[in-house]
Amino acid sequence: MRPYTLKQLHTFLEVARQRSVSKAAQRLFVTQPAVSMQIRQLEDAFGVPLIEPLGRNIQLTQAGEAFLIHAQAAMGQLKNLEAQMAEHVGLKQGHIDLAVVSTAKYFVPMLLVRFKQLYPGVEVQLRIDNRENVLGLLARNEVDLVMMGRAPAHIDCVATAFASNPLAILAAPGHTLVRRKSLPFQVLADHVFVVREEGSGTRAAMERLFAANQTPLNKVMEMPSNETIKQAVMAGMGLSFLSLRTVRHELASGHIALVDIEGLPWLGHWYITHLNSKKLSPAARAFRDFLLEQGASLMDAWS
Repeated sequence: MRPYTLKQLHTFLEVARQRSVSKAAQRLFVTQPAVSMQIRQLEDAFGVPLIEPLGRNIQLTQAGEAFLIHAQAAMGQLKNLEAQMAEHVGLKQGHIDLAVVSTAKYFVPMLLVRFKQLYPGVEVQLRIDNRENVLGLLARNEVDLVMMGRAPAHIDCVATAFASNPLAILAAPGHTLVRRKSLPFQVLADHVFVVREEGSGTRAAMERLFAANQTPLNKVMEMPSNETIKQAVMAGMGLSFLSLRTVRHELASGHIALVDIEGLPWLGHWYITHLNSKKLSPAARAFRDFLLEQGASLMDAWS
């Protein structure tokens, strides 16, 4: 067997995750030929094809499916090795793999800047994705810590709340509901909503809230990001339900308005999460402690 590298394993895992060479290249910030070369070298090392074309995307071969299971386990063990060796280094330097759900991208840069001021030698690799994909990274031990708005119920992990996450109904400033006060939740049944995609934590919270209030949710369109939803709301396409931490600029400027519904904003929380079996490095423990000690006050001051 020819030698193979961790870079090739990492590239294969991203290709398998995206089921696309081009999408993997975008996520890895390299060219498509570079990704193809890494996969080809890995296949040459083991003497078997690992991927094959499927339309414009790829699928794993039978050998590739088996390879994926062992590659994920190997990368998880390497993460534990890194954490163990980091104990001998302390906090002068270190590395954190952090994954956050897409809603957190509005405030996580501010938190990272403050953390880096305290620990300039610690490098943080940030991944941003929807809840479903972030949970996959957590379950496979591909990241050290995860930041999300709801603790996972089906993964053996430690999830600790570090800040509030208020969510509310939002509308274009000229919407008829904006001018009314203390509205019952049931009035929302007469209006259409622009919603996040399936797998989004915001979407799940919204559906639970409507179900708890026995109110039908009339979806006019699904959109994959908060940014596109905000633009749709401003254009008058419909109402939406978003974290107030994601719309602070639009509310302040008057481009989006809050709908005054009784019982809202709904108060959720932001959690910092890791596998129960995970051995956190000193750097990862420091970031977790930083969020628990300062995260709430920093986010409230920022908002």
